[in-house]
Amino acid sequence: MTDPNHTTTRRAPVHTQYVEGFGTVTITPVDPASDAPLIHRWVSEERARFWGMNGASPELVREIYEDVDRRDTHHAFLTSRDGEPVALFQTYDCAADRVAECYEVLPGDIGVHLLIGPAGEGAERGFTASLLTAFIDYVFGLPGTRRVVAEPDARNAKALARLERTGFTLGPEVELPEIDLPEVYLPAKRARLAFLTR
Repeated sequence: MTDPNHTTTRRAPVHTQYVEGFGTVTITPVDPASDAPLIHRWVSEERARFWGMNGASPELVREIYEDVDRRDTHHAFLTSRDGEPVALFQTYDCAADRVAECYEVLPGDIGVHLLIGPAGEGAERGFTASLLTAFIDYVFGLPGTRRVVAEPDARNAKALARLERTGFTLGPEVELPEIDLPEVYLPAKRARLAFLTR
């Protein structure tokens, strides 16, 4: 899965963890300038349709992650396995997100989004589970985190099944409202809530 066009970010990792039988997972804040081309390639693929950015231009992808980068409540991370970029991972304060209009946010709720990069030469058994081990450990290591909240597209049966296998409890289907602001646009989305409490 080596990407010769990806420029390694200079930002310091926020989390590094060795996962037995998998390798070293490193979670590093997205650098919009250097990481947007790689992210654009990932989100443009049909398999990433539930991410909601199919058809976005490289410039728009960069602008979106510049907007995320300016926020204190939303964070985007490029995740690597043994130095190779393999996933885009995002966290957010549920109280500062549109999901807050859909359920009763509790203190310590942290939302997550995950996009696995292309499989390259083929799917590897246990790949996503191994990444989720590191992601969950990172999120629960953040000060004040009590519960992890996910809200994948309600049609994304594969993601919902993966969350359940990871220990999440599925909640109700909700309608995430449209956001139409000068700095960001998000269409309305039918989602299924999922919760993980440690």
